[in-house]
Amino acid sequence: MAKLVFGMNQSLDGYVDHLEMQTGPTLFRHWTEHVRDLTGSVYGRGMYELMRYWDEEHPEWSAEQHEFAAAWRRQPKWVVSRSLKSVGPNATLVRDDIGAVIRDLKARLAGEIAVSGPVLARSLIDLDLIDEYRLYFHPVVLGRGKPFFVGPRPPLRLVSTDHVSEDVIRLTYVPA
Repeated sequence: MAKLVFGMNQSLDGYVDHLEMQTGPTLFRHWTEHVRDLTGSVYGRGMYELMRYWDEEHPEWSAEQHEFAAAWRRQPKWVVSRSLKSVGPNATLVRDDIGAVIRDLKARLAGEIAVSGPVLARSLIDLDLIDEYRLYFHPVVLGRGKPFFVGPRPPLRLVSTDHVSEDVIRLTYVPA
């Protein structure tokens, strides 16, 4: 049975903004290894559109960026959206009954399935489908933006803390 994991970079005050928080080399390597080890990812529309950047080759990329792109392209993706008409390579569009689709994925697959996008995560929290939360705290205070937790926070129990890079701490929680 697969485990559904919601994890994202965020500010100390709990906001998600990829333009405000830069990923250094150690954290970038961490994300590459993480993506390489995933069974797949479930994306909300906004996060998927942001990540589609990795579908195209860019000659200015470093070897590390090419490695991340290759890992990202290999993994299956499920994109939850009612507004998108199509999705890119190795992706499946999910328009209806997200609960049934995710329950089926969890039952059929093994390993970790990443959840990307706070709004999508909120829907999956409401359906009691998230098995683990990974909060990557950056030493930045934004004071605005999209919160990691959209809506009421679920009751959680801390299971581990990790120093992931020079200045990023990961807190891992499971539902309480």
